Amino acid sequence: QVQLMESGGGLVQPGGSLTLSCVVSGFTTDWYAVGWFRQAPGKEREGVSCFNSGDGSTNYQDSVKGRFTISRDNAKNTIYLHMNDLKPEDAAVYYCAFSSYGSSCPGGAYQFLGQGTQVTVSS
Repeated sequence: QVQLMESGGGLVQPGGSLTLSCVVSGFTTDWYAVGWFRQAPGKEREGVSCFNSGDGSTNYQDSVKGRFTISRDNAKNTIYLHMNDLKPEDAAVYYCAFSSYGSSCPGGAYQFLGQGTQVTVSS
């Protein structure tokens, strides 16, 4: 059973930075996708960024391009979301998700979802 544990959320001022971490355990495939999603109050969950382990490709939602970067540390089984120049509209609960199919990035389905970490952007 795949398990995901996010951390790194918090309160940051507009223009600030945060790095979210997602530790993934229990997976056995070398071809997988990890995605970051977010959900703000009253809004649907939306995809933010994802990583395809097969070809190392990444994908970003237009609103975060140039500000967010997804990366991984294989030794730690950890996927990071580095967020810079945060805006109030970035505030949400951020979730990481895992798919046993690398082709889930972008736009595909994910089988496992973490519990989420809150990001608040406010002065």
